Amino acid sequence: MIIDDQVLQDRSAILAAVGQHPFARHALGRATPARAYQRDGAVLWLVPPEYGPAGCAIGPVEPALEICVALTVDGMLQPGQRLHLPRHDPALLAGRLAVAEHSDWDFHWTATSPPAPPDEQPVVRLTAADQPALEALVEESFPSSTSRPGDPRVVDWYGIRAGDRLVACGADRSQGELGFIAGLTVAPDLRGRGLGASLTAGMTRALLARHDMVGLGVYTHNVGAARLYRRLGFTNTLPLSSVRLA
Repeated sequence: MIIDDQVLQDRSAILAAVGQHPFARHALGRATPARAYQRDGAVLWLVPPEYGPAGCAIGPVEPALEICVALTVDGMLQPGQRLHLPRHDPALLAGRLAVAEHSDWDFHWTATSPPAPPDEQPVVRLTAADQPALEALVEESFPSSTSRPGDPRVVDWYGIRAGDRLVACGADRSQGELGFIAGLTVAPDLRGRGLGASLTAGMTRALLARHDMVGLGVYTHNVGAARLYRRLGFTNTLPLSSVRLA
């Protein structure tokens, strides 16, 4: 059960409760309606479905899971909804919370412009004229991407060209006070040549011109990408687990 004094009524109260954490500043856009619940140092906020995952949490794992269970019992969380929670072993959910999917990832962020990678290639902001090439590249090199051409969450697309060919691309999905990079991909036949480093570095600089910090997410199994991001200055990390309720 959730009691009234555990409830935070808006975005400003939530950000204050989590100490202006960069992940919360990213996840909660300036116009995002949100309501949060706190318990023993954990804060879990809920947003309407059009604003992304149903909820996100920061803080100790056990009280965050207790909030999830309480909200499920109260009918405020429903099957099929997705949550980003503090990193946890799926075994902790057994008998408490039914989950259909579970994946671990890290939210990284930086406030520092990255060093120039070796043989850095120029990164350009893409235009409507690049849409066909962009769609073809994403379909070929990253068909499972959750950032796709036409996605309303994407502010801008950036890319690298080799002659007339688009060979790398990434999405600016900034929605809150932080810049946020997503959907980074490189043409399969050109991987291992530093294009990913050039794209990430160039996009980070572009977003730092408009935001005080830039973040990105990477699954824990993508060890090579995580190593690259750390080398480019994304050394701050929040370990998370994403779940879809059953």
